[in-house]
Formats: sequence, structure tokens, C-alpha cells
Amino acid sequence: MRVAIADDSLLVREGIAALLRRAGCEIVAEAASGEELVRAVDEHRPEVAVVDVRMPPTQTDEGVRAALEIRARHPGTGIVILSQEVEAGVAMRLLAETPAGLGYLLKDRVSELDDLAGTLRRVADGGSALDPAVVRALLTLRGDARLDGLSAREHEVLAIVAEGLSNKAIGERLMITPDAVRKHVTSIFGKLDLPAGEDAHRRILAVLAYLAER
Repeated sequence: MRVAIADDSLLVREGIAALLRRAGCEIVAEAASGEELVRAVDEHRPEVAVVDVRMPPTQTDEGVRAALEIRARHPGTGIVILSQEVEAGVAMRLLAETPAGLGYLLKDRVSELDDLAGTLRRVADGGSALDPAVVRALLTLRGDARLDGLSAREHEVLAIVAEGLSNKAIGERLMITPDAVRKHVTSIFGKLDLPAGEDAHRRILAVLAYLAER
């Protein structure tokens, strides 16, 4: 998998690159700004671009603007946002475009190489993956009364579905059976008026599209 990385911190950038090389990724470009990243994606056409939210010159939303520019120029390129903190507005802005091929992770929670590599693979394949803390922020921000109808366990399952995990993986994390997971997912989709389906990508996209609605 070919990956381009953008972060204005040299240590962070090289650390991410080293991790991804260990996971078998080919790092085709390392950029210190959003503009550099866009040029690098134009030139190298990676499967995934990993980008920080805040970069020079203003340290505000340069990474987001670069991500949106890349999606406009190269719709097939996956985007993984790496952020120091949850910025629900950023997630909503990106999801409003399209949740397909999008990941949003918190830097401090990227501790497992397999999890990071798995996220990049899902995003490269057109799936989505959000950190649970980002999902909680989106649920709070959305404020839909139907969300109040979900049980505590269903909220847990919904957050993990948005991470991109399978029923089996969700069951292992929550220590419940795949059958129990399936029942929870069916109940969640019914309460939120979402089309049910076993295809993992389709159900993730349905949940993220719902969360992104204004």
C-alpha cells in the first residue's frame, strides 16, 4: 500500500513513516504542510494520505483543506486524519462530503501497529474508521432524539461499528457472541431508520452518513 504523510513535526512524521514501513507500507512522500501534501498526491497517487489537522502557516485547518482538495482531485485516494484531540467540527466537515474512504484517529491512541495498518487498509478499500472518542463527540453534537432510544450497550456497539470492525471483532472486544452483536446492530439500525445489511462497508457508511447529517 502506497502512503503519503503530512505533519509539520519532523519527529511525528518520521515516527509514523517508520511504523507504517514496519507494517509493509511504501511511503511515497513526507510533507510538512498541506500544500506539499497536495502536490505529493498529485505526483505519486498514493492509495492513502495521512494528514494532521493543524499545519503551517496558520496552524488552524490547513490539513482539512488539503484533505478536501485531495478528495476533489483524486476521489479514489483514502484520507486518514491524525489529530491531537477530538475536533467534531472537522469530522462533520469531512463526513459531509462523503464518509467513504475516510478515517479519523487520535495520535495518542495509535498504540497498536496492527490497528493502524488495518485502519489504512479499510480506508484504502473505500471503508471508514473513526476513533470511538470522535464517534461519541459526533453523537453528542448531533443531538437526535432517536439516539436517546439506544441502550448503553447499543451506544457501545454503534461506536465500534463506526471504527470499521466486523461483528466477530466487536464481540471479542465486548466479550459477547457474534449473534448478540448481530441483534444489537439490527436493533440500532431499526431505531435509527437505517437500511440493514451484512456488508460491513455498507453499514459503516450508513452510520457515518447518518451522523454527518445536519
